[in-house]
Amino acid sequence: MPSNDNLYALLVSRFTGASNPAFIVPSGETLSYQELDALVGRYAGALVRLGVKPGDRVTVQIEKSLAGAALYLAALRMGAVYNPLNTAYTASELEYFISDAQPTVLVVAPEKADAISRSALEHGVLAVETLDADDLGSMAALARDAAPFASVEQLGENNLAAILYTSGTTGKSKGAMITHGNLISNIAALHEAWAFQPGDVLLHALPIYHVHGLFVALGTALYNASPIIWLPKFDATQVADLLPKATVMMGVPTFYTRLLDEPTFDAALVKHMRLFVAGSAPLLAETHAKFFDRTGHYILERYGMTETGMITSNPYDGARIAGTVGYPLPGVTVRVADAEGLEMTAGEPGVIEVNGPNVFSGYWRMPQKTCEEFRGDGYFITGDIGVREADGRISIVGRAKDLIITGGFNVYPKEIETEIDAMPGVVESAVVGVPHPDFGEGVIAIVVTNGAALVEPEIISALKEKLARFKLPKRVFFVTDLPRNAMGKVQKAELRARYAATFKA
Repeated sequence: MPSNDNLYALLVSRFTGASNPAFIVPSGETLSYQELDALVGRYAGALVRLGVKPGDRVTVQIEKSLAGAALYLAALRMGAVYNPLNTAYTASELEYFISDAQPTVLVVAPEKADAISRSALEHGVLAVETLDADDLGSMAALARDAAPFASVEQLGENNLAAILYTSGTTGKSKGAMITHGNLISNIAALHEAWAFQPGDVLLHALPIYHVHGLFVALGTALYNASPIIWLPKFDATQVADLLPKATVMMGVPTFYTRLLDEPTFDAALVKHMRLFVAGSAPLLAETHAKFFDRTGHYILERYGMTETGMITSNPYDGARIAGTVGYPLPGVTVRVADAEGLEMTAGEPGVIEVNGPNVFSGYWRMPQKTCEEFRGDGYFITGDIGVREADGRISIVGRAKDLIITGGFNVYPKEIETEIDAMPGVVESAVVGVPHPDFGEGVIAIVVTNGAALVEPEIISALKEKLARFKLPKRVFFVTDLPRNAMGKVQKAELRARYAATFKA
């Protein structure tokens, strides 16, 4: 039989026989790796019982839980394509994802089932199941009763493992198709780059509906057969209490700014820690310096995106320079290019392009968009503006397409502007990100009205029914007109400068 390129086959080969726990929850209870494998088998069996076949999509919008992690691994095990969704997405947003991904099974939090079930069934979903943060719901009941899926589906490296939606500049989200080969290559590269070792314990406080928490943190820990301190969400006080039991932590910059506000957080508390990793949003140089002054640890910043997994990393051994994202990971090639794809000289800014086994296979059912985002020689055009130093170190200096990254989440202004512009009394709007001490960037909206007496709370309240919470403007400003250049294009750089002090103390 040929080798099995199913990611779960690799993971189970790495953790079989591990004597340490797989998961440790806040109560102190543990789940062994043997128990994890059995749980994954039962959830895989439940998916099969619901009619899921290899290649079918399983769309999931649930709170973080052990059962949720098992469900992801179960989809890998039996060859389904896992499609996790941000828990903040509204019912109207969820309907788009269902219509596009066309899953066989949808698993949601119990309180959301009634609102989405009818629409899901109309879109061809065979079953709508529930799962809550306490591992309860109809999906859990099915897993208890289903015959376990004892084998691991035979797959090739190009078989899809997951579809992750990433916001689009036009407001239409794109489904990035991630293969088993993509995930295996990236996990192995990170394991090497970050010097994972026996005895490492990961503190996991990230959500598991995006790359950082699901593929990077969970994937590397399982690959290393590490114990995982499994927290439902980030709470600075709780994390500070648990850090003495860990050796590795991964987080967004907001995690680290909030830890610095904890009075107990000091060098003695983290003397057992080996590595702090930051990503999903830019880490301020000020935070980098303050963290070292307080703890003696330099946070390791890395760079990646949904379509590529991780691309670069500051070195584990070597200078972790604030404001840079380090060097390409093993097996990954990065270039900084002009608009035609010609490589820039060292020190000159250009668009970051990447090639390697980590790069996704394209956008789900969007062949034209896929073609537009790749060069003829196979390099993926990230849209991020960077500088490559002579030694290969990369710095991100800007972002194309006006992307906002707030609290580690990507927000594209066009989606919000479309909703605001449709409101009665609004002539036009512009949405930008400005510096925020906690979230990195805060979303603000600048609105032109036709004289209607609109107020800030009214705009925000209307958006709550349409958009996920992290996309909501934190402030709304009203102006008589928007700044434009000679061609009539709204000058968002001018707006960012004008409102840069919005969230300063």
